[in-house]
Amino acid sequence: MARRVPLPRDTRVAIDALDEQGVGLGAAGGYRLRVHGALPGEATTVRVARKRHGRLEAIAETVAQPHEDRVTPECPHAGVCGGCAFQHLAPEAQRAGKRARLAALLEAAGAPAPARWLADVTGPTRGYRRKARLGVRHVPGKGGVLVGFRERGSSRVAEVEACRVLAPEIGERLGALRVLLGRLSVAASIPQLEIAVGDDAAAVIVRHLEPLPDADLDVLLEGFRVLGLQLWLQPAGPDSVHRVLPAAGPERLHQTLPEFGLRFAFHPLDFVQVNPFVNRRMVSRAVELLAPVRSDRVLDLFCGSGNFTLPLAARSGEVHGMEGSEALVERARENAAANAIENVTFETADLYAADFDPAALPRAELLLLDPPRSGAERVCAGIGAVAPRRIVYVSCNPVTLARDAALLAGAGYRLEAAGILDMFPHTAHVESMALFHAP
Repeated sequence: MARRVPLPRDTRVAIDALDEQGVGLGAAGGYRLRVHGALPGEATTVRVARKRHGRLEAIAETVAQPHEDRVTPECPHAGVCGGCAFQHLAPEAQRAGKRARLAALLEAAGAPAPARWLADVTGPTRGYRRKARLGVRHVPGKGGVLVGFRERGSSRVAEVEACRVLAPEIGERLGALRVLLGRLSVAASIPQLEIAVGDDAAAVIVRHLEPLPDADLDVLLEGFRVLGLQLWLQPAGPDSVHRVLPAAGPERLHQTLPEFGLRFAFHPLDFVQVNPFVNRRMVSRAVELLAPVRSDRVLDLFCGSGNFTLPLAARSGEVHGMEGSEALVERARENAAANAIENVTFETADLYAADFDPAALPRAELLLLDPPRSGAERVCAGIGAVAPRRIVYVSCNPVTLARDAALLAGAGYRLEAAGILDMFPHTAHVESMALFHAP
């Protein structure tokens, strides 16, 4: 077989599709390429970044015949930073693509089309992200420490001074964090920061692979006081995470659901929705679609810390939440007590365990499903055990939602409505919600 010649810098690539990460796909010189920053129908010249999984990773440098919905990115780092896939695509076009992907996956899985499409659940397109893991890299050749997401098509940390999608408490302070971490004697041993922002405070967890000398700890404490951020340290695994600033007080952040008068506490390592603006509207829609009344029993599977459970309790007779993480169940009980909600119960249960039997689930008139990316296949396959009259399924993976929708259809449930939740603007991530009615 003839050896393929590396592509020259001015290679022209016609983009024919997007992959599930929102990266343009095309071919040139016998190679299949993933072209970051390109859209279908465009012809681009590219800079090859690296070879990965049998494909070339490339960056669009010039664009001929721009897509009709191409826009100039607001972020000056959009051409380098890989935190966003779609800064160059108008927000409405981003959402249209997500709706089309959900519809196509439902059809491919053999699930019926919804009787109606719900309006998109939207929120701000900047400053929305309140949880994230950021890379840290000590690169003396670039002035010291870099803090941010990875570069497009690369494992390197992008060189940025600010991030427009992160909550401003963090996003506007990346430059200051770079300078602060660069002052540490062990700067090269810090691989990442984990950030969590509540309505009342912002926390940064600094992971460090070497012990922090006292002088370095003093530098961090003073710097974080000036920045007004909570400082947490992680010297080993997740169990080693601990707060050092402030030194006293409950180790909790808080988010609110104003429509329901609820205030939720969470630990910075807890799973919570990254976008509180869309989360509030998502919860309201889920409760509206389930339409509980005081005589209803509701089953909330994969309930987390009670994000849906507690609002549903305000409208129904009783709600039972089940969740695999014992820590989240403890947080759910804590939140129920803090909000004086008594008609809820919580249970730690691994719904993916080999011995899990859907027949053991309690019967309920209404069912809320909010599973991880792997979906709720076994629950949906055994839905007759619960026999709810309505199901709301909240999904972070349209592939598994489509699969599970087909299972529910096979059990006689009708897909009454579906729509997308724009939880991650400027990314290809598709969150969605579907309503199913009993036969």
